[in-house]
Amino acid sequence: MTQRLCFAAQPAVTVTIQDSDARFPVHRIFCVGRNYHAHAAEMGVTVDKATTQPFYFNKHPSTIAESGSDIAYPPETSNYHFEMELVVALRAGGFGVSKAEAIDLVYGYAAGLDMTRRDLQQRAKDHAHPWDLGKDFEQAAIISPLVIKPEGAPLLQQGAIALSVNQSVKQSSNLSLMIWSVAELISDLSRYYRLLPGDLIYTGTPEGVGPVLPGDSLKGHIEGVGQVVANITAPAA
Repeated sequence: MTQRLCFAAQPAVTVTIQDSDARFPVHRIFCVGRNYHAHAAEMGVTVDKATTQPFYFNKHPSTIAESGSDIAYPPETSNYHFEMELVVALRAGGFGVSKAEAIDLVYGYAAGLDMTRRDLQQRAKDHAHPWDLGKDFEQAAIISPLVIKPEGAPLLQQGAIALSVNQSVKQSSNLSLMIWSVAELISDLSRYYRLLPGDLIYTGTPEGVGPVLPGDSLKGHIEGVGQVVANITAPAA
């Protein structure tokens, strides 16, 4: 029996796949916090991998904006930040996945921007509140076209990651400096969630995060993955 909806449902969120006319359907977005030592330090935190586990927050799929989009400066913030990240896209699900099995879940990769209302995030931290207002808002998850992982290729463990604002380099690091690798993150997440096809994992940002304003142009690049670009425009009316 066909369900009758009281109003039209929002369309499914999908992402471009490089060199393909198919699109990747997004199920969930998981984001990793403080996955580079230098970024943790600039946030005033020291991460000891021996005694600390990864931690996560979520963005709704509706926050996706594709590379090349105009991104309206969001409301209720005066400290709007970029965070350049490797994005991992899953083609298969799993629960209690080992690090060795994690490779079987990966469809491909993208370059992403985890946009952040830093002042709202800090206010939440100060009151021990969730970070949702600082992280989960319209156009807050910018993403390049997905690059499919070649069959038999190992998971990405190294490669330059960088971001420029108005052609001035702000972030420059390497994926090898991630505290928790792609395999470790997939395995750890699968302890808490039954991962499913269409899940995206934003794997954390290196140091150098900072504010942007209307008129700024962002261009990020990850070696072997691709480029993400965005133009910050005036707040939406």
